[in-house]
Amino acid sequence: MNLNHPILEQSFAIIDQEIGEHSFNALEYAIVRRIIHATADFEYTNLLIFSSDAIEKGIESLRNRCPIITDVSMVKQGIKTLVSKTFQNPIITAVEQVTIPEPNKTLTETGILKCFERYPEAIYVIGNAPTALLALCQEIEKTQIKPSLVIGVPVGFVSVVESKQALAQINIPQISVKGRKGGSPVASAIINAILILAMTRELSEQK
Repeated sequence: MNLNHPILEQSFAIIDQEIGEHSFNALEYAIVRRIIHATADFEYTNLLIFSSDAIEKGIESLRNRCPIITDVSMVKQGIKTLVSKTFQNPIITAVEQVTIPEPNKTLTETGILKCFERYPEAIYVIGNAPTALLALCQEIEKTQIKPSLVIGVPVGFVSVVESKQALAQINIPQISVKGRKGGSPVASAIINAILILAMTRELSEQK
């Protein structure tokens, strides 16, 4: 079962050649390579931050059909095909859960809090909305309930760095990107890479 398109494999070969030697372990590199494929930006080799348990926890949670909460629909669109071919995890988009934001909150922020009430131990994938990541971090600290994994890679200028710094202060499985870079394609690439790792492991254990 090959989940990678031949053109993707050819792109990976080019990326491998350009990166050369590196200090990532095999699991981390699978994610790094997929992000570079999605962005054509080799700077991500210096920007990615993994907690020590992040990838293993992500693999385990995906294999257990853990729900995936995305901040925006673009992330959902970027992962739904591979999710459907692998573990069929429920994908819930925070911004689609509400029509009216709570006072002084964005729609995505309101939606992520609603999702956390229902699925506190889900995988959270935030590629666009720093307000959602900040709200999620505050709620985790308040409740002391840990999601399975938080991928916090919002992009932009307002509250982006602050939201990533807030995530870094919490002891939970997490993957993030330093600074202003990130975005929905990066968030999708991370989940897709972990899905491939999880399915590869599942298939190897069935042999």
